[in-house]
Amino acid sequence: MALTVNTNISSIIAQRSLNNATDAMNKSIERMTTGYKINNAQDDAAGYSISNMWETKLGSLDVAMDNAATGLDLLTTAAETYGLLTSHLQRVRDLTEQASNGTYGSQSLKAIQAEISSRLLEINRISANSEFNGIKLMAYNLDKNDNEEVGITEEGLNLQVGLYADINSIIKLDVELFANASLTGLFSGDLASVTSQSGKQLSELITAAKGDVTALGDIENIEAFAAACCGLTYEGEDGFYLQIDKDCTAKEMLQFLDSAINDISNRVTKIGAVQNRVQSAISALDVQSQNLTSSLSTLRDTDIADESSNYIQQQILQQASATLLSTANQLPSIALNLV
Repeated sequence: MALTVNTNISSIIAQRSLNNATDAMNKSIERMTTGYKINNAQDDAAGYSISNMWETKLGSLDVAMDNAATGLDLLTTAAETYGLLTSHLQRVRDLTEQASNGTYGSQSLKAIQAEISSRLLEINRISANSEFNGIKLMAYNLDKNDNEEVGITEEGLNLQVGLYADINSIIKLDVELFANASLTGLFSGDLASVTSQSGKQLSELITAAKGDVTALGDIENIEAFAAACCGLTYEGEDGFYLQIDKDCTAKEMLQFLDSAINDISNRVTKIGAVQNRVQSAISALDVQSQNLTSSLSTLRDTDIADESSNYIQQQILQQASATLLSTANQLPSIALNLV
């Protein structure tokens, strides 16, 4: 190779090596400080695109798990509230059975009627006030159209527990889960037409007690219902009287109370089944999120042990290049020895 002054190839080579080592050191510093080996599209265009897509999915999975957990809270609220209604109905049944015993006089029956009436009023109050985030859980009238304030459509509720808008990402909560659980809802409709062993219908028994089975939100009708449980006739402010019709006794009300209790039990059973499904969805989402996080880590996270080794290697090369560059810069001065 010719000895020249204006062009120092050795210096150029040393400079390029120094720049390369410095760039590699900076890249290693960036990867170790951020913890990511892909910090921009320049690092790995395909990997950058995939990691962004996976990050989006992870965020959506977190939202889906929150959705499912909120839906589970809603169902738990409904199930526990139904438990309260069941306890009141069971107490009403116990009192009704107690009233059917011939050892109680009219005053004792009136006392029993007072407690039954209070518990029936509480059933209406609980069902009317049971709600979750503005959604009434026990107020949907299946055979009516006045459900605007319930917060539930005739299709029920959909829990978004997946990443997409298809049917496989949705758990449907049937509208029947939120059916009216007031006295009117529990003792009207099919129950109103149920006949007792003596051939009496619930509507007949309540009518005989001077009440209306289809309007059990009215205090007087609730009093009449409670009176029928005790074998009494409710006469409003005039007081209570023993039933003359022996078929209309407290015993006849037990079957209807059992029907209402069974109705609630069926609702709670359906809620329990959906709770299991929502819980399964949460578990599946958790597994999916864990696996996707692991994949994203493999794709994007820096192996600190490997990167620190690269950093030390490039640091040594940088120092060597700097030393040799200093030597290379002195090579043209040899020409002075030839003059």
